[in-house]
Amino acid sequence: MCLAARPVIAFIPVRDLAVARRFYEHSLGLRVTGETGYATVLTAGGTSVRLTQLDDFHPQPFTLVGWEVPDIAAAVRALAARGISFTRYEGTTQDADGVWMTPGGDFVAWFTDPDGNTLSLTSFARRPE
Repeated sequence: MCLAARPVIAFIPVRDLAVARRFYEHSLGLRVTGETGYATVLTAGGTSVRLTQLDDFHPQPFTLVGWEVPDIAAAVRALAARGISFTRYEGTTQDADGVWMTPGGDFVAWFTDPDGNTLSLTSFARRPE
């Protein structure tokens, strides 16, 4: 079986499902499609995003999940208006909104969820193949 045409499910570890649900549903605008005692399932662009509660969770120092957006400046402004702060990385030249332009001309901005998971927005200079 080839998985290339099968839907992807993203898993995001969290400490507190109620706090994470509020962030992903209200701050990011994802739609809740299911909930159990140990997970909340949301949808983003046709992809299932499963928030999974882990009591002994430590966020990793890399981007866990990212969204492709057509206009990164507008997306950053919209999320900032909802109280989301964008991360600045030492040694990376980012604009006043925290957006970095890659050597290939793509634009990336990073932020974190309430558990410290790194999330990102990306606008591609040209759509990757």
